[in-house]
Amino acid sequence: MLTTKEAITNRRSIRKFRSDPVPPEYFNELLEAARLAPSGCNAQPWRFKIVTEPEVKSAVAAAAHNQKFIAKAPAVIVCCADIQGYLDGTVSGIQDLGKNEAADKNVLAILSKWAGQLPAHPPEELAPQIAFNVAIAIEHIVLRALDFGLGTCWIRLFDVQKIRALFGWGETIVPVTLLPVGYPSEIPEPRKRMSIEEMLL
Repeated sequence: MLTTKEAITNRRSIRKFRSDPVPPEYFNELLEAARLAPSGCNAQPWRFKIVTEPEVKSAVAAAAHNQKFIAKAPAVIVCCADIQGYLDGTVSGIQDLGKNEAADKNVLAILSKWAGQLPAHPPEELAPQIAFNVAIAIEHIVLRALDFGLGTCWIRLFDVQKIRALFGWGETIVPVTLLPVGYPSEIPEPRKRMSIEEMLL
């Protein structure tokens, strides 16, 4: 099993996959990694759809502006934000913070007031702030996948409404990322990264 450092160093965006199917138990491990991710107020707003059927993968690829390699992956995880789940989870998470005395009363009061104002915002305004919570869970999946020799690729270029329509989801489910998953048929060379000095402000 890789160390965390090795996983971070070895991760690549994989766009070419072997046809071998991914064992179902591996998906359970990937979802467990996502389940353990941190989130604001422990709201846990992530939801996932695992797609393995060829015709559905093709429809997902079509909704992603015909990025054909998506359909060739053995599986695609459609990673979503659940807006209602976020609202409900935030309230219960703040209550847990109070019970566990993990935050002082002043902070709890600020959080409670903020949470009370959230339902007044339209879904399109809430979605971006919820998505960063989902992104943490997605990266847990990406790194855990390496333990099983699996490759992944974050895909953000897709039509949200087409993905929603494909699965019959309403406005409270917001697709955040498409994540093709499978055994790589090639390992790309590392891409250029800025130095630590360039990162520092």
